[in-house]
Amino acid sequence: MKDSNERSIEIVMACRKLYRTMSYQEISLKEISCEISISRPSIYNYFVSKEEIFLEILREEYEAWSRSLLEILHGNEKMTKDEFAAALAHSTEGRETLFRIQCMNLYDIEEHSRIERLTEYKKVIRKVMEILNACLVKFFPSMTEEERIGFLYTLLPFMYGIYPYVYPTERQKEAMQRAGIPCRGVTAAQLVYACVRKLLG
Repeated sequence: MKDSNERSIEIVMACRKLYRTMSYQEISLKEISCEISISRPSIYNYFVSKEEIFLEILREEYEAWSRSLLEILHGNEKMTKDEFAAALAHSTEGRETLFRIQCMNLYDIEEHSRIERLTEYKKVIRKVMEILNACLVKFFPSMTEEERIGFLYTLLPFMYGIYPYVYPTERQKEAMQRAGIPCRGVTAAQLVYACVRKLLG
C-alpha cells in the first residue's frame, strides 16, 4: 500500500504527463484520476483542487532551479558579468514547464490554493531570491543593496513573460505574420542572458 507522500508524487507526475499534451483548461481531476489507480474523490485527500497540484509542480520547478543557482554560487570563486549572465541563462534551459505555468495560469492557481500550500511555494521563491542575491554579493561586491533589489525585481517579473516569445503557437505565428510582425526564433536562455547582461551594466 502506498503512503501519503507516494500518492502525492503519483498525482503530481500524472498531472505533469497530461500537461505535456493538454492545456491547463483541459486538465481536470477526473483526467488525472484516469491516469493513475486512484479515484477522483480520493485525490481530495491530498489536494483540494487541480490548482494545488499545479502549484506543487511549480514549487518543484523553482526548487530544481534553486539547485542550479546554488551550483553557480558555490561552484565559482569569481565571475565576470558575461560569465554570470551566461551561467544564469544556462540555468533556465529545460524549464519550459516553469515558464508555461507562471505565464499562463499562475493567477488562477494562486487564487484557488490553500494559503498553507501557497506559503510553501512562496518560501521557494524566497530561496531563489536569496541565492540570486548571494551571487550578486559574491561576484559583484560593488553593487549596492538597492541595485541588487532592482536586479531581482526586474529579472523575476521579466521571466513571467518569456513563454509566449519562446514557444508561440502556430495560431500566434500566423497572426504575427498577418500583422507584419517578424517571428524571431529565440530561446529562453538567450532572453535571460540579454536581460541579465543589461541589468549588470
